[in-house]
Amino acid sequence: MATIVFLHAHPDDECLASGGTIAKYAAEGHRVVLVTATDGRHGERPADIDSSEALLARRREELAKAVDILRIARHEWLGYEDSGMTGWTQNQHAGAFIRSEVEEAARRFAAVVRDEHGHGARVIVVGYDWHGNYGHPDHIHVHKVARRAAALCGINELFEVTLNRDFFAAQFEWSKANGGDNDFDPREPANDGNPMGEPESAITHHIDVSAHIDTKRRAIAAHASQASDTGFATELSQESFLRAFGTEWFVKVGAPAPSKLGSLLD
Repeated sequence: MATIVFLHAHPDDECLASGGTIAKYAAEGHRVVLVTATDGRHGERPADIDSSEALLARRREELAKAVDILRIARHEWLGYEDSGMTGWTQNQHAGAFIRSEVEEAARRFAAVVRDEHGHGARVIVVGYDWHGNYGHPDHIHVHKVARRAAALCGINELFEVTLNRDFFAAQFEWSKANGGDNDFDPREPANDGNPMGEPESAITHHIDVSAHIDTKRRAIAAHASQASDTGFATELSQESFLRAFGTEWFVKVGAPAPSKLGSLLD
């Protein structure tokens, strides 16, 4: 059995792009560990939450529910503040994740990886692609931190969560042709000026998570305070949700692409 250690930027990120993969390997008996880099304090604040402290408490509660749903064996906080989106004043806060030195943050993450490695299991590390899927500064920092931590620990099985730009572009065109009102085109510039995710030609692993789609959907729904980010997913029909979320994509660092390997354990 393997241990798979995910580094995600904010509470709810673990569900959207990798929740099915987490659920799949946990159900198969592998040990799944989640490290959350930031506290997510700059997410949406629902009307029933009247302070930033209450929002932080809610986000912790929601993440704990998602962790249970996905059957994650261990969860740790890396200990940084949410940095907000590019150009926000929160980018400059002393505790913001993006203001941390990569080396310092990587050593924090590496401590968890080494602890897991010390149990003698095969350890796989998962971070984000080079621009964090859509250019969020915290996601880009996760990419750097995960790569450095893997190097510090001598881990040679490093994967990066990505989104299949070609797949979502085809879904966008299909929706438009069938009367959909979705105006999000994944080929347009995202937060950092680059289009979403990676082209299929750069992707090494396509993980079929259709058998775990209900678990993934329940984990997303657990993050109820993030309705503006995740509500669209839980409102989709079962068929549409399966089409959009039934596959998850990863790039294995150093592996040839394109390929369509169906397991992180190949």
